[in-house]
Amino acid sequence: MSDFAITGLLILSLFALLGSGVWIGLTLTGVAWIGMQLFSARPAGDAMAVTIWGSSSSWTLTALPLFIWMGEILFRTKLSESMFRGLAPWVTWLPGRLLHTNVIGCAIFAAVSGSSAATCATIGKMTLPELTRRGYPPEKIVGSLGGASTLGLLIPPSIIMIVYGVAAEVSIAKLFVAGVIPGIVLAALPDRRMSLGEKLHESRHLIPVVLLIAAVLGSIYSGVATATEAAAVGVVGSLLLSLVQGSLSWDTFRTSLLGATRLYCMIALILAGAAFLTLAMGYIGLPRHLAEFIGGLGLSPFMLVIALALFYIVLGCFLDGISMVVLTMGVILPTVQAAGIDLIWFGIFVVVVVEMAQITPPVGFNLFVLQGMTKRDIAYIARVTLPFFFLMCAMVLLLWFFPQIATWLPKNM
Repeated sequence: MSDFAITGLLILSLFALLGSGVWIGLTLTGVAWIGMQLFSARPAGDAMAVTIWGSSSSWTLTALPLFIWMGEILFRTKLSESMFRGLAPWVTWLPGRLLHTNVIGCAIFAAVSGSSAATCATIGKMTLPELTRRGYPPEKIVGSLGGASTLGLLIPPSIIMIVYGVAAEVSIAKLFVAGVIPGIVLAALPDRRMSLGEKLHESRHLIPVVLLIAAVLGSIYSGVATATEAAAVGVVGSLLLSLVQGSLSWDTFRTSLLGATRLYCMIALILAGAAFLTLAMGYIGLPRHLAEFIGGLGLSPFMLVIALALFYIVLGCFLDGISMVVLTMGVILPTVQAAGIDLIWFGIFVVVVVEMAQITPPVGFNLFVLQGMTKRDIAYIARVTLPFFFLMCAMVLLLWFFPQIATWLPKNM
């Protein structure tokens, strides 16, 4: 059976299970099981048990529920309202007004977590109810959150940059530096008037949130804490700040913990299914075969970049970003180097394209996170995030025609 036939069968299985109302995580697991059972010699049951246990017991993953809990605490106390009051005077003059708090909030939190899922879940917990209460259109709220939350992959520290740096044997520090300007550029793509004095006065409400972010970032960059430990610092800090503000009660503590548990369980089930699907794709060999096919076309550097962008977008319909990098770099990198493409630049390009894949239907990971939070149909969420997908397409073109966006800082550090 050809690779295209296998791919078509798996896509049909995916849509059939999703259309029947099966949970997302179970759908991914089911498609992986079909692929392993029909097209691999390894027993599907054994592979599923080992993979799901391995993905669920990852220590690195511990940061995700902690960051989600931090978002729940901020959402259920006065801290999220304080953030809005502090940011509002500075964004009301922009088209979209308070919708920019999604972009600004995601950009700030991306620098804390390095995870698009954690960024989407945490900022969404604060902004979705607040913007809805203020009467903003649901499609604008969900779309801007889905697009902006992908900044978690680009703005350092970024887990996927670390994976790429190891695979490509390039400096991870230079990759982190290279992601700063593209992250700011990508963030920039997407009431009554106040005097400067009034704006500064209202900005005092940002002080608690700024202190919390400074504590989390400071603990990471000073080397005092890992990302997971910094997430715990964020939880403790948000509890202390809400206690000082007088908005922490036993009911708030309990409901925030239960809310974080429910949301993380939903995300963890998806992660487990995605891990099993990644293993199945690896055993079948689809990513490697597709990468070899592109490498053998003999394209010009520009056409190679466009082909790789399309390749990763399609691959993102089945795999998470880290898995895409791990499974394809060994085959792609020799072709990229032969074309004379700078590997630092290519790393930033890959991260941007993987960001696009996070909001690409049918299985863009951020779409599932948003679906779990908003209870909206996946097709609706994919439609409202589509404009931000096109913004990322524009970012890819900007990177190609102005490569200094990604290479200037690393060359001058």
